[in-house]
Amino acid sequence: MSTRDKTILVTGATGKQGGAAAEYLLADGWRVRALVRDPRADAARALAAAGAELVVGDFDEPSSLAAATAGAHGVFAVPPAATGPNGWNVALEVARGAALVEAARASRVEHFVFTGVGSIRGAEIAAFSGKFDIEKLVTASGMRHTLLRPVRFMENYLVRNSPLDGIRDGVHHHLFAPDRRMQVIAVTDIGKIAAIAFADPDRFDGQTLELAGDDPTPTAAIESINRATGLNLRYQQVDADEASARNPSLGRVSRSWTGGDAWHADIPAIRAIHPGLSTLDDWLAAGGAARIKALVES
Repeated sequence: MSTRDKTILVTGATGKQGGAAAEYLLADGWRVRALVRDPRADAARALAAAGAELVVGDFDEPSSLAAATAGAHGVFAVPPAATGPNGWNVALEVARGAALVEAARASRVEHFVFTGVGSIRGAEIAAFSGKFDIEKLVTASGMRHTLLRPVRFMENYLVRNSPLDGIRDGVHHHLFAPDRRMQVIAVTDIGKIAAIAFADPDRFDGQTLELAGDDPTPTAAIESINRATGLNLRYQQVDADEASARNPSLGRVSRSWTGGDAWHADIPAIRAIHPGLSTLDDWLAAGGAARIKALVES
């Protein structure tokens, strides 16, 4: 049976990671079934135009997940996190992930690829604990599985209206110390690595992959952006008290980072799996710089 006879259900397909995975899976010849809430949305219509089958579903409606996973060979899962005034709603995130895992298990899905978040050596941050709880459910399900743990997205330089990240008034704000290396990854590479895992299930069954493509310091990253865009941006660290004032969860993350905790992806090992893995300069040259410049100048 070729990939053209097999269906991969992609959740979050109208978002960053799911969209990247859907693109690469379609290019590899898989049938892609995209879980969407509104098939009339522009992003959903674009998926359909690219060749994906749209299926309407909701993580809070288990019956819709059963229908979405029925007959699927694989699932690429990006369970939507829930946030509120006090930060992440971990219990709801885990409940949503559990519903999808159970639906996939009941449908006898053969390969479940879950993308969560990079682990931090030396600490477990409460805001991220839901994703690791979902990983445990995936592992215990008995399905062939691969766990992806991406670090901070390069695309985060483009976010708007966030309590952190993005660029506002010529300044990029974050929790990292200016001269300490931070790992980053291009979202498109997460999708590519997911497609690689589906294409070689025996190799990647049971593997947990910490994913990063580059590790500049925040100051070096801004210097790269300035060279690529001709802008004059600067970096400013947000301290723990200010982070807490913006969102209590951010304050806890900040204290973890300043205490010496960090992501620990083995970038050369990931590049061996995906030789086209992007550095920050690659991402900027491939359109990131133009998008940042347009955002800043808008």
